[in-house]
Amino acid sequence: MSAATVGVRDARAAPGDRLWIQSVYREYLDDLNPGTGLFPRLPEVGHREADLIAHWFADPNTYPLVILRAEEPVGFARVRRRLAAPGGSRIDYHMPEFFITRLRRRLGIGRTAVQLILNRFAGRWEITEYLRNEVAVQFWRRVVAAYTQGDYEERIVNGEVRQVFVSGKPR
Repeated sequence: MSAATVGVRDARAAPGDRLWIQSVYREYLDDLNPGTGLFPRLPEVGHREADLIAHWFADPNTYPLVILRAEEPVGFARVRRRLAAPGGSRIDYHMPEFFITRLRRRLGIGRTAVQLILNRFAGRWEITEYLRNEVAVQFWRRVVAAYTQGDYEERIVNGEVRQVFVSGKPR
């Protein structure tokens, strides 16, 4: 997959992007739930996808992004700027949501999209995955290791795998 066929755009720029994210958000949550029990059905906790996504678009420290392949939406990401990290360590950004639709996986789209996102938001990053989500842990270990050429720190804290690294440097 060439990087030229994959793109990332601010979801606020195209009127239909918010609705598209909303339309695939349930698939994203379903992918997170197997074996974890951490992600209840939204009606059980009184939220709706539209309410959660509306918060992304209203938060000035959040960047909702749509991932494109040949101009077709195939995924989304949410980058969040951290204002202050606990314990005094400086983290500029983290990505609480990242998703590629099931039919578009294993084509290199996710890897390329991550590279584009990390280059766009230069700074110190923390990526976290739930330890029991083996597919996500494998994906992020592979992508972060390749992007940083192995120059990252990884820790397991409270059942989460955390990779910390700096992006935006010439590689």
